[in-house]
Order: sequence, then C-alpha cells, then structure tokens
Amino acid sequence: MVYAVIMAGGSGTRFWPFSTQSNPKQFHQLFGRGTMLQNTAERISGLIPQQQVMVVTNDNYSNIVAEQLPMVLPKNIIGEPVAKNTAPCVAIAAALLERQDPDAVMVVLPADHHITMPEAFLDVLEVAVTVAKKGEDLVTIGIQPSFAETGFGYIEADTKGLNTSDDQRLFQVKAIKEKPDLKTAEYFLEQGNYFWNSGMFVWKASKVLQEIQAHLPTMYDLLERAKPEFGTDLEPAAIKDFYMECESISIDYGIMEKAGSVKVVPGDFGWNDVGSWSAVYELSEKDKESNALQALNYCLFDSNNNLIFSKSEKMMALVGVENMAVVETEQALLICDLRNAQGVKQVVEQLKASQELKSFA
Repeated sequence: MVYAVIMAGGSGTRFWPFSTQSNPKQFHQLFGRGTMLQNTAERISGLIPQQQVMVVTNDNYSNIVAEQLPMVLPKNIIGEPVAKNTAPCVAIAAALLERQDPDAVMVVLPADHHITMPEAFLDVLEVAVTVAKKGEDLVTIGIQPSFAETGFGYIEADTKGLNTSDDQRLFQVKAIKEKPDLKTAEYFLEQGNYFWNSGMFVWKASKVLQEIQAHLPTMYDLLERAKPEFGTDLEPAAIKDFYMECESISIDYGIMEKAGSVKVVPGDFGWNDVGSWSAVYELSEKDKESNALQALNYCLFDSNNNLIFSKSEKMMALVGVENMAVVETEQALLICDLRNAQGVKQVVEQLKASQELKSFA
C-alpha cells in the first residue's frame, strides 16, 4: 500500500511572530480554508486516505496534529523528543511502516508547502509512486525553476541520457546540489537540466532502510535496537532512545547525495515552500499599489509593495513606506524589509538567548 509521511516538526522561525515555538506555522491558516498541515493531507487524499497518513512531529505538537487531522490513526502520530533533522524522521517512519506492511511505499512530504495546482501535483506524484513500487530507486520530485533562486537546493538530472522508462518525465539524478550562490544558480538555470529540490520523496520503506544501512550504519543499528519494542507499550520509550542517540543529519546529505540510483520526476504545479514573509507577499493577492493586505482594518497612504498580516481588529496604517512586512499578533509586532525577510530567524535566536525575552519566541 501507499502511505504518506508528513514531516511536521519544524518551528517556523522565519514566520515569527505569527509562528512561535508553541504553535508553529504548519498549524496555522496562511492560504485557503485549512491550516498548512490540513491542506497537505487534503491535497493527497485522492491518492492516500488519511488512515494511511503518518505524521512525524515534535512531541509537544502531537495533540495539535490529532486535533487538526482527526482521521489520522493515533498510532500514526509520531512524537519526536528532540529535533534531529530529516534523516532520523524518515528512518523511524520507514521502520514503523515496514513493520506493518513490508511492501509499504512512502510518500514523504513537508507539512508547510503551498501548491496551487493540486491535480497537476497528484499526476506527478502518481508517476513517482509507480516507479517507487518497483523497489529499485529512490525517487524525488523536482520543480521546474523559473528564476535563479539561491534559497533552494538543486537536482542535476541526466535529461539527455537514454530514458528507458515508459514515462518520459522520469530522469536519472546525476547529483544533488546544496544551495548555490547567485552566479552558480544562474548557471544552473541556463543549463536546463537542473531542478529545484522540493524536499518531497517517494520510495519503498524497505529500499530507504537499505540505503540507511549502507550510508548511515550507526543510525541503522539504533533502529534495529528499537524495532523489538515497536507495537508494544515500550514503543514511545524506544523512539525516544533512538532520537536521543542518533545524529542530526538531513536526508539529502545523509542519503540522497550518496545513494546509487536516484530518479527525479520534474513538475510544475504552482509549488512554493513558503519559507519567509516575502513568500507570503508573493503568493497573496495585491491591490493596485501592489500591497498584500491580509488584515481586517487598514489604511495606506503613498505606500506600495507592502505586506500587512494581522488577525486582530486593530487598525493598521502605513504612510510613505515600501517593501515592508508588518505582522501583528496579540504579543508581538514585526516590522521588516521584505528583501531581508530571512533575517527574522535571527530575531528568534536572540529572543531564545534572552532570559527576559524568550517567552516571546
């Protein structure tokens, strides 16, 4: 069977103050009718019902996940005692799924992506699932780049090689590239065979476990130690021990850059990883002065290219400013240049480091 593994453990620091440690962005409604987590589960429901969805999240968020996705089985909400990046998340999910279904195919999805063309996305996903079912390849989903983005990793594909697949949208991956500088990103764009790394993957659970054994043997040994407790009352303690002892490493660096056979299915389905307030601005409807106004009450004079984001009834007024993000919550107010929106993460780091201010993080 095909299962979804939704990674929902991030703290969303670039979306402060709307996103906080106690209630990060994936549990908020930024676009559409539901929260980002709910939208992620909803868009795959045509292929994977929620009873076949597993959510790996921070221990502190397990109750939020259960509330927002009531159809997900309680045993499939996996709490992480500590954040250790994406490889341990994938490892524990693969081990749990293989135990209940040796032929399980995993669709691994971040909880906080925005996709405007879900039908086109499902079409791409079905191609990836068909390939992954054979158990020979790790499959990743690449995004057709539209500009030289330095904030994403890239996938170099062999688009000129012999494609023996029945589906001509499938290519062998030559290399996984880290986030480039601007000159390198421009080169990637010119070549035509580089795709943005979406962070979405499809594979058989047994296949990715083989790759973990080959490339992350210590992590695999910790999994083997935990497996006898799966399905018993000791499972939560075994998962905790696994996380406390395993290394913190991404699935890209730990596995994808080293695996022998990786395929990519490129797609163009209105994808955005919504990584900062500037992304919210880009994705929002705008007035004739190019202001994105997600607030109940506002007044602007001689102002353009701004984002106002507020859920309160407070009047938000801007005079003579441009390229600003103004984000207001009950506890905090953020004002930043949209061109420096990534810097919000540093604000959160400063708050965490302050004994007096850490409650605002």
